[in-house]
Amino acid sequence: MPLRIGDEVPDFTAETTEGQVRFHDWIGDHWAILFSHPKDFTPVCTTELGYMAGLKPEFDKRRCRIIGLSVDAVSDHSRWIQDIRETRGHAVNYPLISDLELKVAKLFDMLHPNASGDARARTPADNATVRSVFLIGPDKKIKAMLTYPMSMGRNFDEVLRLLDSLQLTAKHNLATPVNWKPGEDVIIPPSVSDDMARQKYPGGWKAPKPYLRVLPQPRT
Repeated sequence: MPLRIGDEVPDFTAETTEGQVRFHDWIGDHWAILFSHPKDFTPVCTTELGYMAGLKPEFDKRRCRIIGLSVDAVSDHSRWIQDIRETRGHAVNYPLISDLELKVAKLFDMLHPNASGDARARTPADNATVRSVFLIGPDKKIKAMLTYPMSMGRNFDEVLRLLDSLQLTAKHNLATPVNWKPGEDVIIPPSVSDDMARQKYPGGWKAPKPYLRVLPQPRT
């Protein structure tokens, strides 16, 4: 079945470059990001894995775990990691899932359920749809999804911004406007009545329209 925002993320057990993981247990009470790749030793993904390794301390600050996936063996992942470190200047510091049986790619609706064949014989084009990012909450539910074509590297600074918004809005029942950055004004969503908002935000808000209520981002 197709996955949607709000669905519980599929659980699975898989081998990774850091040993076997059971996905829900590995998430624990953290946020998590699973980002996938169609094949090891692909150029765009090489740049992505290296950049994500450099950005990982920022995700750590936000109690967000990172895990990658590629439809290849752990031994291939290990050789690819050496190339990433050599060319990108960052050692991969998060686990990479081995998905030789295409099990996880199918669970996450990134490949057709009937996809088959030896993963080693499959080309990047065969796995072209395995190019997604899933942001997952501590409740194991999908909070956001992004899917990119193989020709374009993903913007992981944007993924970090998205995580900041998700964590803020989950805590405060707020929304963030277009191009929002941490520290900027936020929006009171329509689901919060004026009476409820007055109790929660006694400092008030600006309302250029009755349905557009803007206030400074809460600091706690």
